[in-house]
Amino acid sequence: MDETQQTPRPRGRGIYLLPNLFTTGGLFAGFYAIIAATQGRFDDACIAVFIAAILDGVDGRVARLTNTQSEFGVQYDSLADLISFGLAPALVMYHWALVTMKYDGAMPGKIGWIAAFLYAACAALRLARFNSQVGQVDKRWFIGLASPAAAGVVASFVWTFHELGYTGEQLRYAALAVTVAAGGLMVSRLRYFSFKGAGPRHDRVPFLAIIVVLAAVIAIAIDPPSVLLAIGTLYALSGPVYAAWRRLHRPASPEAGA
Repeated sequence: MDETQQTPRPRGRGIYLLPNLFTTGGLFAGFYAIIAATQGRFDDACIAVFIAAILDGVDGRVARLTNTQSEFGVQYDSLADLISFGLAPALVMYHWALVTMKYDGAMPGKIGWIAAFLYAACAALRLARFNSQVGQVDKRWFIGLASPAAAGVVASFVWTFHELGYTGEQLRYAALAVTVAAGGLMVSRLRYFSFKGAGPRHDRVPFLAIIVVLAAVIAIAIDPPSVLLAIGTLYALSGPVYAAWRRLHRPASPEAGA
């Protein structure tokens, strides 16, 4: 048979390794954060959570650019997110502050680890809901606070106050409130802007937005923990604020007017 008439060989699956390598890197960062937290290295643990968030944002874009999306990649990414943005932030917060609630008595001690578990469970529920609603919701919005954003709030809270010299024991009740609030926002029905746009017309970014992003990058370089905490807190509050704004500006129904 003439070699020029041979059927072209099917495209190999080796290229699928590329996006999954980024996912594995994020999973490793989340696992490392847990190990670092158990050893009291909270700065390293919090940095690892943010590295996992960066890699989580990269793997999907790499898969789309190389046309290597797969159901396996989607499921693997979700499982990695559960470790990096569910278990890791919960255990970092637990080892830094929530574990010290046992000094107030047996019941507060139980509340401490229950709050950490609640956060991890809410992250799992948030990821499961997101996977079940893919293609059914407006891509401009997240329903509930995204798990990487919630992990960023928790990690930046620990990182900021640890850098300022506070101990987890001193801020254990504030840490409890942050943990429960972040978990609750993940499973809420609040809308959060996803920054993904809704089509080609959103590919063009306003010049002002570029300036804002550049200023944010410079501020993060100067004081990473405090700036990341401020950004994460503002984004977490944007959901309730937007819901309140929609409620206040909702047009009155004819029946209500009558």
